[in-house]
Amino acid sequence: MVLKTANGGPVGPSRRGFLSGAAALAGLAVTAPKAFARASDRIEALLAQMTLEEKAGQLSCFADMIRPPIGDMNPLVNIRNAQTLTAEIKAGRIGVLMNGVGAQAALDTQKAAVEGSRLKIPLLFAADVIHGFRTVFPIPLAEAASFDPHLAERTARAAALEATASGLHWTFAPMVDVARDQRWGRVAEGSGEDVFLGEVMAAARVRGFQGKDLKADDSMLATPKHFAAYGAVTAGLEYNSVELSEATLREVHLPPFQAAFAAGAMTVMSAFNDVNGIPATANKRLLTDLLRGEWGFKGVVISDYTADQELVAHGYAVDDRDAARLAILAGVDISMQSGLYIRYLPELVSSGAVPMAVIDAAVRRVLALKEAIGLFDNPYRSLDPKAETWHTATPAARALSREAGARSIVLLKNDAALLPLPKSGKRLALIGPFADDRDNVLGAWGGFFADRSLNVDLAAGLRAQLADPASLIVERGCEVEAAIVGGIERAVAAAQAADIVLLAVGESQDMTGEAKSRTDIRIPPVQQRLAEAVAATGKPVVVLLRHGRALALEGAVRDAPAILATWFLGSEMGNAVADVLFGVVNPSGRLPVSFPIDSGQEPFFYNGRTTGRPAPADPNAQEYKARWRSIRNDALYPFGFGLGYAAFAVSDLRLGADKLGWDEVLHVTAKVRNAGQIHGDHVVQLYIRDRVASRTRPVRELKGFQRVSLAPGAEREVRFELRRENLMFVGDNDYWIVEPGVFDVWLANSSADGLMASFELLAANSGQDPNRVR
Repeated sequence: MVLKTANGGPVGPSRRGFLSGAAALAGLAVTAPKAFARASDRIEALLAQMTLEEKAGQLSCFADMIRPPIGDMNPLVNIRNAQTLTAEIKAGRIGVLMNGVGAQAALDTQKAAVEGSRLKIPLLFAADVIHGFRTVFPIPLAEAASFDPHLAERTARAAALEATASGLHWTFAPMVDVARDQRWGRVAEGSGEDVFLGEVMAAARVRGFQGKDLKADDSMLATPKHFAAYGAVTAGLEYNSVELSEATLREVHLPPFQAAFAAGAMTVMSAFNDVNGIPATANKRLLTDLLRGEWGFKGVVISDYTADQELVAHGYAVDDRDAARLAILAGVDISMQSGLYIRYLPELVSSGAVPMAVIDAAVRRVLALKEAIGLFDNPYRSLDPKAETWHTATPAARALSREAGARSIVLLKNDAALLPLPKSGKRLALIGPFADDRDNVLGAWGGFFADRSLNVDLAAGLRAQLADPASLIVERGCEVEAAIVGGIERAVAAAQAADIVLLAVGESQDMTGEAKSRTDIRIPPVQQRLAEAVAATGKPVVVLLRHGRALALEGAVRDAPAILATWFLGSEMGNAVADVLFGVVNPSGRLPVSFPIDSGQEPFFYNGRTTGRPAPADPNAQEYKARWRSIRNDALYPFGFGLGYAAFAVSDLRLGADKLGWDEVLHVTAKVRNAGQIHGDHVVQLYIRDRVASRTRPVRELKGFQRVSLAPGAEREVRFELRRENLMFVGDNDYWIVEPGVFDVWLANSSADGLMASFELLAANSGQDPNRVR
């Protein structure tokens, strides 16, 4: 999709560029980074001098216990103290340290490698910098709700500035897994359920993390993860198996990785899960045949945390030695934390179980990565203690956190225009476990490196804008999953004393993220009881949802006159929510995930395939149709949905022609008008459907979007372009194909509405490219 903004610039990546091995469709196709075009003479000279143990060391990554952050992510696994680590570094047995912070300690550690080891090979310092460092930005899922890749690029750039100032070169982000089941905890870390949105955001975050010059002090290597299909784990259960077709793998789960590589990502992380019975970390077909062979990727593959060792528990490896053999032969260059490579690779090569050429190829890639970011020429880049002070938690970073937070909020409901609220003249009751809570504003992966003193809770954010801060009454009512003695009674009294109730309910940050799968994605029962009691007072209620996934809303929460999806917004959460509540910012977020009517609908996503018995629009005529016994299989709030305080109207949909030639461009235009009384942004979304194909196709597929900012009464034309390449899918024998026929196209406010038109894709003329690519 070549998507034009109002000023003519591109918003999304061209779909032409993300077709596996599509040499004829060059565009943004996956290409080897220039830094890896060939190994330099310096690298070859080093390789010739290295012992087997030194080679294995370059392929080993360990937790940085020399400069550990607050706490430890997994203290039970292979803890190494600082003295031991330093000795190992000097012996050339470590190539990468992860999740350590502090420029001065990193400087000292790098000196141990460069000045204390035999070959003076610098270390890479890596970390899980997911959505901010000291200053935390919205969780990636929330930021995806902005439908603004430029915003994602800016927050990733700001995170890189802080993280590199603290002595880091490499982040294990972005997560680009497409998540189709909201029970999965790691939905929070990605961009939601849609492929196109996932591609756009993946590319933006890679650009943001890495910047324009990989050798710059503030450039941080990006790592799309988890390769591959982690978002398809069965039943949304963390670490579970994945069973899916080759077509689904290529159409849904691989394109965001290709977008990240096209944007310049030079590393990738393997996944914990298996794919059709073969663990990803030992999956040669994925890591070598497809990634390196078919796509031509020349960068570095790193395992996830101890994922190589887990091949034994998978029942795929006999023991740890066998696990190391399988991982390196499959194409995993760096082993994270298990220690299997440094322990077993030398002997595996000596015994003939692993060819030396395999080890040399992996080491060559790792050394080339270090060379690409300038470590051999300047091993102390990004290790300036003064810069750490200058670039940490700056006013600019906090302002960006606040801006990103407000733009990530989605207004789901606003009956009788209850919002925005006035800053004076009304008594407000802020009720719920998140009312004045500062521990659950950052979200999954947000608190590992964060400066928690920056956290702004809801009560503080509201009071800062109220004309009379005393007009805000605060009562928690209950904890996230536990009752407070007398809590509901005090909350009801607070509601009765107020004009409007703000009900802050949802999930704690410990209920989302890795290892936080849920069987039931409803509001916890104790909070639901609180909501029912408060609603019974008859006071108007504004629900402020705290969450890292789509939720199944019910009762008083679902029926409240106003609902805001506020996610986990980072350091400035309280201020960002207050900006939207009081109308300082007109909400413009759109859902990157579908809110189901019931938890039992999961896995649920808007772009499923049609069936032979689709449910009709008439709810009374649904016998023997694709529906649940008690409800239609619809969304409560669909993907792409979101309201604002301004009313926008999309009209006059026009296609440049009713037929699209094989090598032609179809222009799709419409008018967007702000029919409201205040300035606002609207996100126009373009969807298509292939009516008849040799494989059944989704009921809709997002192919583009455009953000339009308009003053009251203003009107603007939006313009999209469709090409044959945007209509392709994976057909027989795993080839990308496109078939002539009729396509429907919508310009819409969400995946469930819009203006519709149709066009016909014409067949190729004799001698034209048949457009059949693998």
